[in-house]
Amino acid sequence: MSLDGKTAFVTGGGSGVGAVIATMLAKAGAQVVICGRRAEPLEAVASTHPNVRGTVCDITDEAQISAAIADCAPDIVVANAGASESAPLVKTELAAFERMMSVNLTGTFLTFREGAKAMKGKPWGRMIAIASTAGLKGYAYVAPYAAAKHGVVGLVKSAALEFAKKGVTVNAVCPGFLDTEMTERSIANIVEKTGRSPEDARASLEATNPMHRLVPPEDVARAVLWLCGEGSDMVTGQAISVSGGET
Repeated sequence: MSLDGKTAFVTGGGSGVGAVIATMLAKAGAQVVICGRRAEPLEAVASTHPNVRGTVCDITDEAQISAAIADCAPDIVVANAGASESAPLVKTELAAFERMMSVNLTGTFLTFREGAKAMKGKPWGRMIAIASTAGLKGYAYVAPYAAAKHGVVGLVKSAALEFAKKGVTVNAVCPGFLDTEMTERSIANIVEKTGRSPEDARASLEATNPMHRLVPPEDVARAVLWLCGEGSDMVTGQAISVSGGET
């Protein structure tokens, strides 16, 4: 497939699955702009491919995300940036709940809204959210995160109906626990709070996947690439699980 002539905007592109998505889109021919809050990781990813450049941007800041997207006028928007925290519900402070909503849901909303503005009048466009299996089911100790990701799936389904006649598809890719830095932080959190070994903590996350493995970020990136390629025009409003059969 070729994405020559297309421009993509990927949030949270300085690490993890966002970096892999950006690189795959660039290798397919797209000009890719990645954003994040720190310049150094963005520069490191941008140095790996000439089609990738970085811009410092906080997706929860309305003015910053608006300016960043307007500057590149993308055909493809991937709302990937996110964060997770864990705690029992009764010990979850309001500030923690609000953080999860801000970065995972509000950030996706702002990214999609500004992306839709940039795509107005174009015959083709793609808006893709990297959600989570937490947007399809519940997990203990991450209620605010799961609530935010459920919100992302609802946002996707609603936006898809608005843009169905305009050549713009809107979908979510929902991975299980990924083999990325974010999961490593989750493992460290389990070790700190339970005293379990890192190996046991990792195994507990792998056990949620019927294949008993963490999801490779490349599999998520390939799903994004497929949604941008030929044969996906009729796929919109979907939450595609990339989770080894997790239900």
